[in-house]
Amino acid sequence: MADLASIFKAYDVRGVIPDTLNADITRAIGAAFARVVGGDAVVVAHDMRPSSPELAAAFSEGVNSQGLDVVFAGLGSTDMLYYGSGHLDLPGAMFTASHNPAEYNGIKMCRAGAAPISGETGLDEIRRLAEESMAGPKASVGGGGGRREGVPAHDGPAGSFTERDLLSGYASYLRELVDLSGIRPLKVAVDAGNGMGGHTVPAVLGEGLPLEIVPLYFELDGTFPNHPANPLDPDNLVDLQEKVRQSGADIGLAFDGDADRCFVVDENGDAVPPSAITALVAAQELEHEPGATIIHNLITSNAVPEIVRERGGKPVRTRVGHSFIKATMAETGAIFGGEHSAHYYFRDFWRADTGMLAAMHVLRVLGTDDRPLSRIAEEYSRYSGSGEVNSKVADASDRMAAVRAAFADRDGVTVDELDGLTVSLPDGSWFNVRASNTEPLLRLNVEAPDEAGMAALRDEVLAIVRA
Repeated sequence: MADLASIFKAYDVRGVIPDTLNADITRAIGAAFARVVGGDAVVVAHDMRPSSPELAAAFSEGVNSQGLDVVFAGLGSTDMLYYGSGHLDLPGAMFTASHNPAEYNGIKMCRAGAAPISGETGLDEIRRLAEESMAGPKASVGGGGGRREGVPAHDGPAGSFTERDLLSGYASYLRELVDLSGIRPLKVAVDAGNGMGGHTVPAVLGEGLPLEIVPLYFELDGTFPNHPANPLDPDNLVDLQEKVRQSGADIGLAFDGDADRCFVVDENGDAVPPSAITALVAAQELEHEPGATIIHNLITSNAVPEIVRERGGKPVRTRVGHSFIKATMAETGAIFGGEHSAHYYFRDFWRADTGMLAAMHVLRVLGTDDRPLSRIAEEYSRYSGSGEVNSKVADASDRMAAVRAAFADRDGVTVDELDGLTVSLPDGSWFNVRASNTEPLLRLNVEAPDEAGMAALRDEVLAIVRA
């Protein structure tokens, strides 16, 4: 039997083309996905990676083989796929490896209404069925009488395949949620990283708005010739920062490969922390719905829950990861959620993450305020953070136990293990250490009232982790 364990991750599928992920495998996954989600149809989209069209077509064949129709959206961002899933009330599949290097590809899947799928809610079953089908009898697909790998036999007619434009509807829907038509004129530098932002930004932020877009790397190129499409790495923001300074832009936006995350740079070229963006957007949402619940993960800045309370909202802390954020939003009725990694979730966007909508909120705030973004962001940036610091370790549990032992008995220290190990100190400092799900790494995030305190605590914890 085929073993797909290496490509099925906690929330999606990721693999190297063609070694661990290819058309035969995605065809089997498509058939398995159709069997698990059921219904009448599935919406499918893909990014600009060279392998994406072939993989998306094979997946669609697998879906069709089980009698379900395919609504094929073609090129799109991940949040455009979520729009399609929510607007059409259909399960969806997006072919992308997000910020991973060019040799990778993957599949992000959801149930109807953009509801997440994780290992516990269907992904493990999809993997099991795909593995079984690749080892069992195969059916004819496509009317040619040929046999295709990874397609289980199915009694009944095959589903249909229909192409449908979603980009225009996606753009219109976002513009309805955040009206930018009346703001002051802004010059906006955008680094699409040769990813899908080059496709979606012109549609959403282009014609009819008082925005002068200064484009950087808008050409769709899944080989990423200029820099990796991962703005979480500061090295990949350098070109945008220079473009902002050189062009005199009011703001800079950087999207990752599938354009579901957005990072913000102020008029000086300085990065605005995602926690500050979370607090800013939360404040905007609370103006429209006073007293509402806001979700933040446990490694966002303490400024987020503080500001939410000050604005009359209710902050709720959750584990890191989109399935936890979305589940908690559903349980609490939260209107918005944010993560340190620049994933932003909106109730009015089917609780799915969309960096574009978060960017539009920031543009609206900036465009209705005479102050520069650096001054506005000061309101939402109260502490000094380390960012995520990774350490390669031989035994993650042993190192985490050593960190716990070093801090747990100190006066005024509190420890919780909601996700990894979070240690809070009496001076307002805190840190979180979490093991990676996929690599032999420990991830450290530290925050303190000032830069010196943050650096001292960071170095103390790292000395234990790396001992």
